[in-house]
Amino acid sequence: MDYHLLQIVALLAVMTFGEAIRKTTGACSSEDLEGLMGFKSGIQMDTSGRLAKWVGSSCCEWEGIVCDNATTRVTQIHLSGLIEKDLFQTQMVGQLSPSITLLTSLETLDLGGLVGLSGTIPQTIGMQMPKLQKLYLYGNNLTGPVPESIGDLPNLQELALHENRISGSIPSSLGSLKNLKRLLLYSNQISGTIPLSLGNLTNLVELDVHDNAIMGHIPDSIGQMQALEKLDLSSNMLTGSIPSSLTNLTSISVLYMDTNNLEGTIPFPSRYGDMLSLAFLRLHNNHLSGNIPPSFGYLVSLQRVSLSNNQLEGELPSSLGNWHSLSELYLSGNSLSGQIPKSIGQLSQLIMLNISHNLIELPLPQEMSSLQNLQTLDLSFNPLNLSSIPSWLTSLSSLSRIYLAGCGIKGQIPDSLQTTKSPIQELDLSGNLLSGIIPSWIGSLSQLYMLNLSRNSLDSHIPDSLTNLPDLGVLDLHSNKLTGSITRVFGTEQGTSGGSLTYIDLSDNNFSSGVEAVGVGEQLNIQYLNLSHNFLKGTLPSSLGRLNFIHCLDLSFNELASNLPDVLAKLTLLERLKLQSNHFSGNIPNGFLKLRKLKDLDLSDNVLEGEIPEGKPLIDFPGSTYSGNKGLCGKPLSPCKL
Repeated sequence: MDYHLLQIVALLAVMTFGEAIRKTTGACSSEDLEGLMGFKSGIQMDTSGRLAKWVGSSCCEWEGIVCDNATTRVTQIHLSGLIEKDLFQTQMVGQLSPSITLLTSLETLDLGGLVGLSGTIPQTIGMQMPKLQKLYLYGNNLTGPVPESIGDLPNLQELALHENRISGSIPSSLGSLKNLKRLLLYSNQISGTIPLSLGNLTNLVELDVHDNAIMGHIPDSIGQMQALEKLDLSSNMLTGSIPSSLTNLTSISVLYMDTNNLEGTIPFPSRYGDMLSLAFLRLHNNHLSGNIPPSFGYLVSLQRVSLSNNQLEGELPSSLGNWHSLSELYLSGNSLSGQIPKSIGQLSQLIMLNISHNLIELPLPQEMSSLQNLQTLDLSFNPLNLSSIPSWLTSLSSLSRIYLAGCGIKGQIPDSLQTTKSPIQELDLSGNLLSGIIPSWIGSLSQLYMLNLSRNSLDSHIPDSLTNLPDLGVLDLHSNKLTGSITRVFGTEQGTSGGSLTYIDLSDNNFSSGVEAVGVGEQLNIQYLNLSHNFLKGTLPSSLGRLNFIHCLDLSFNELASNLPDVLAKLTLLERLKLQSNHFSGNIPNGFLKLRKLKDLDLSDNVLEGEIPEGKPLIDFPGSTYSGNKGLCGKPLSPCKL
């Protein structure tokens, strides 16, 4: 046999033997090993402990690594922050090393949700990793732009870069990714415009870029994405009109364009058969105008619709009765007028209806009595001028949240509310023309969480039965003519249950006593307490110091006296403290310097004296904070006299 031929045979034998050894030992190629060790060296902390097990050269056996059995090249890296088998969230802190691009046979790279992974996406990723199909880098702390070279990954199917701090614009090269099915860039700092080239992504199923700073118009080319099922452009800075080409999206199920600066009319659907799969539509918080088109009734698969806070006008189309699958309808904050159409009674699956802040008029259709699955009804701030609450409303078997603020309801609080078929959890009758007493049967609404009777002309005491509401979390009675004591609100009577209140507003009434009850009972979770503009007398109790969660305390414009108690310094979460226009005397406690979160302080128009404690935050407030106290001195007022 020829000598040279023997050399070739021997070389092939050595290579084959070496390959066999690699397969049996789990070794991988030197390039892959170098790339993996480079990635590991960039990580300072790995709470999962996976990288600590990356030792030796048998990287095909390492946790999170998958190799091709035939070539022993690394094809998959699975190191996501959520370890699914244990439902355990882990973290890696460090830099994403460019050496990851040495793994040129990689098909899946999953480094999603590691939280502490920073750095930039390697600019050459598209040139060095041509086989990549899935790239998951979401939920990290990555910065810099989306590399143009990603457009050179012909096999890429899923690109998930969401929830980082990525900036720059969306590269137009992404329009070359003909096999791309999911493009997720949301919750970043991306600016610029939406490239026209994205219309070339005819296999794209999901496009989500919400919560960025993308500007400009929505390109007509979006309508070319025939396979698109979910499109989320919300919470950006988009302008112009909604392109009519969206009617070409025959597979679209989820369409979110809310919270932008879009204007013009709603252009879809143009005919029956357009967008028949559309189930979830959000267009709220824009500048859309014109009517809700009657053709909207063609969208027969709708389940949730939000058109709130636009400039829509005209009557609601009767065709909305075709939305037999609709569960939630939000139309608040527009200029919709006329009457609610009778066809609304056909929405048998409706659980939420919000038409507040419009120009809707009476009569409310009797057909609304058919909405037996309705849980929340908000008709607030429409010129309904209800003489009474419709009888059908109390017969709705699922209704638990009733909002009828600013509807012109006159007379006493309707007794019919105590006999609703479903227990009331939230009741808002604020801004009406109600008078008389707060009825004692309020205490029988055992599941009540929110009660808002503010801005009426109620003139009674707070009923004893209020202490029977263990789940009451929000109580707003401000701007009435209520009198007597506030003691019952704080559940100080023996045997009372509760402790759930977090928000209390009793301001602008005629209450005269009960301040000593604050913090005495079980109501210790209060975050907002406003007792201003009453006639409360007495001294502030030391029990105030038990309100550890309070953020806002307003006792201004009362007749409270005595020194400011030192226990106020314990309220370290306070952001707003209003004590002006009372009769507080003595010095400002030095402990006030502990109120580091205080942003709004007013001690004016009292009889305080002495030097204002020097230091933050007290010296940061203007002189008006302390004005009207003749005995006070020191920064920011005039220096104290020696």
